[in-house]
Amino acid sequence: MVDTLVVWNSKLLSYDLGEHPLNPVRLELTMALAHELGVLERPGVRLEAPEPADDATLRRIHTPEYIDAVKHATDRSTGHGLNTPDNPVFPHMHDASALVAGATLRAAEAVWRGDATRAVSISGGLHHAMPDQAWGFCVYNDPAIAITRLLDLGAERVAYVDVDVHHGDGVQAAFYDDPRVLTVSLHETPLALFPGTGFPGETGGPGAEGGAVNIALPPGTGDDGWLRAFHAIVPSVLRAFRPQVLVTQCGADTHRLDPLADLRLTVDGQRASYLALRDLAEELCDGRWIATGGGGYALVEAVPRAWTHLLAVVSGEPLDPALPLPGAWRDLAAARCPQRTVPATLTDGADGRYRPWTPGAGAPDAVDRSIIATRQAVFPLLGLDPADPRD
Repeated sequence: MVDTLVVWNSKLLSYDLGEHPLNPVRLELTMALAHELGVLERPGVRLEAPEPADDATLRRIHTPEYIDAVKHATDRSTGHGLNTPDNPVFPHMHDASALVAGATLRAAEAVWRGDATRAVSISGGLHHAMPDQAWGFCVYNDPAIAITRLLDLGAERVAYVDVDVHHGDGVQAAFYDDPRVLTVSLHETPLALFPGTGFPGETGGPGAEGGAVNIALPPGTGDDGWLRAFHAIVPSVLRAFRPQVLVTQCGADTHRLDPLADLRLTVDGQRASYLALRDLAEELCDGRWIATGGGGYALVEAVPRAWTHLLAVVSGEPLDPALPLPGAWRDLAAARCPQRTVPATLTDGADGRYRPWTPGAGAPDAVDRSIIATRQAVFPLLGLDPADPRD
């Protein structure tokens, strides 16, 4: 049994940008599916309603001027990235955004203080928000706020791993010069996708060299290539850094059906990534793991299944991918999103296996070249050999 905190209540659905890809129905359907499959009823799993982050907490990442602009935003507001197509103003925007930040904050506090071994803030993962700007559907940067709280509570080494299809730019920017935080992001190449950052050469600022790790993957990368890149880089850099706690952003928009990006993972490949992250938290952090959601716009087809797998892995035993989806959940999904295709099982029919990276084994493909670029850029800064597959 794993002592797991899930920070959630339905008020988190109020982070609602209206007619927009980031539809909160994906959260509703995730929690409903996890409930129908018994994940939230497991021994050791506790649900707790969040409290909003207060202004002092938000100011650890965001400027007072920006917070004030969010509080007083109207549909005629300009500046600070507000009222753009990506970041429309919506009713009670500050309250909803502060509540998401508070959920991830509580997850981090619970794990660091020993109230739980692992914690999930499925509504969180708003990793693009900048100190003075809404950016990429994100108003307040809850992962960065939570990491700051971990540092304030005494953490000396925090690892952040971001598996969203988009670069975790806001979190990287917040800690680029801070040697206490390692940020790792696997994402579709910034040559092809928002936000246009996350190149291998972004490796950390003065005094924090090697503190940022970026794996930029070519469009079309599927389970085999993505998992090969993950295992060729992430375990090595985490072991070199020796984190005390792991924070992850688990955006599901790497899925092959996601409408906003061009990676080709299955839910089975995503499930494999969660298992790998769990194993690294166990190996390096005494199990301490804070998981957040993130992007994901295949609202019915992918996100609820991926994040139900995530909730299962965080809270104990992974679910059998062959499990059929309950009829009650399928009816709910069809009612909420009548134009969408409702899946029948937890699997896409893949197995989550991959071909390990081996230097010099034939001509490198595009994924191998991405792996090599990242290893050459950052491994020497961490005392690792970029050409040694054991590192």
